[in-house]
Order: sequence, then C-alpha cells, then structure tokens
Amino acid sequence: MKGLFDNEMKLEFSSKTNNEAFARIAVAAFVSQLDPTIDELSDIKTAVSEAVTNCIIHGYGENSDGIVKIEARIFLDTVQIEISDTGKGIEDVEMAMRPLYTSKPDLERSGMGFTIMESFMDEMKVESALGFGTKVFLKKKITPKTNEENIYQDNIEYINEKKEQIVDEDYKELKADTNK
Repeated sequence: MKGLFDNEMKLEFSSKTNNEAFARIAVAAFVSQLDPTIDELSDIKTAVSEAVTNCIIHGYGENSDGIVKIEARIFLDTVQIEISDTGKGIEDVEMAMRPLYTSKPDLERSGMGFTIMESFMDEMKVESALGFGTKVFLKKKITPKTNEENIYQDNIEYINEKKEQIVDEDYKELKADTNK
C-alpha cells in the first residue's frame, strides 16, 4: 500500500489496560498533522479508546500477553484507523454492535463501545472470526480550515510575536535603566 497514502503509522503494544491512554495519545499525535478541531480530535481519541479497550477486555480478557495493533493512514483530509487483536473473536458481531449489549456484565461494562465508535466516526466496520481475533476499521474526514480561520490564526501568531518583541524591548530598556 506504499504510495497510496500521504502518511501512515503502525503501532503494537501489550494488551494491558494502562496502554489504552498511550494508544489514544499516539493516534491523536499522528492525526494532529491534519490540524483537526478539538472536537474532531476528541471524537477520534474516544473511538480509539473504545476500540483498544474492547481488544484488551473482550479480545484477550485475563491474558495480558496479547498484542493490540493500530495502523493509521492519512489520505488528503481523511484518517483511516485499523485496530486489531488476535484474541478470541466475536461470536455474533451484529449482536455485539447492539447498544447496551455486553458479554461482560460482571465487569459492569455499559455495552456502548461500538455505538460510541459509530457515532463519533464517519465510518466504522467490524470484522471478527472466533479464535482469530477482531479488527475495527474507523474513518473520519477532518474539516479543512476556512480562509477566515487561517487569517485569524495568522493574526494570533503575529500578535504573539509582537507581544514577545515588546516584552523583550521593555526588558532591555528596564535592564539598561537599572544599570545606570
């Protein structure tokens, strides 16, 4: 697939719950090159968090020796994310995707993971095979900044540069006055 995407990253980590935050932040850092809004970035981080948590809790369960894989690709203004495990798989994907369904009621799971992923991303697909694991495909288009937003950002940067120059000049002046 080399050359089909503007950029891509691959990440593998142990199926330990404390790696969920790491995965979420790594994907957010990768996506940040598209200059997403805070809401877009939050949506992506939430969906990734849900998918990774599903791999850890449902795919591997008590087995923290499993590996969770993430592949993220950027093409133009769209990010595609694939999160997978080689855990036990899902017996009935359609049922698992129903809101409030959980295979782990004893762990007080809400059964909203797939629903959350679907609502926060533009596209979401799940493939699973018993005994072989699960793959979740997520896709989100990042809204390009308008010319007005770019001008605003440029003005903010200009103002901040000017403030720094003024502070530097005032500091030099003050230092010169105190050295007299």
